[in-house]
Amino acid sequence: MRIPALFEKFGSLGAIVSAMGCASCFPVLGSLGAALGLGFLAQFEGIFINTLLPVFAGIALIFAVISWVSHKQHFRGLLGIAGPVMLLATLYLFWANDWSIYMFYFALALMFVVSIYDIVSPPTKTCKTPEPGKQL
Repeated sequence: MRIPALFEKFGSLGAIVSAMGCASCFPVLGSLGAALGLGFLAQFEGIFINTLLPVFAGIALIFAVISWVSHKQHFRGLLGIAGPVMLLATLYLFWANDWSIYMFYFALALMFVVSIYDIVSPPTKTCKTPEPGKQL
């Protein structure tokens, strides 16, 4: 597996696990995390939401942009950066709005779906580069 793809998956998974650790902020993910045995993470809610969640979303965003630039697949690139951008926008711009929790859940779901899609169908380069010593 490519290094940028690995870090992109790492960022997505980290964002989801960080959200599962905050049962009071995100009751749906908190109950899912408790059902998976992650209830002990509740004592670290502040660290998860204020520090780890934005860091993991930032990692996913950076490596999604790197993947987009290297593969030149625009639709796939937009899908890859949409989730982390929406998550960061929810945390820093729209947190006080009533609808922000729905945007947050949608962003996490989008990050998860795009990560699974990238595993099932890895991106390939769409532009052709000449082999060394040959011309197009």
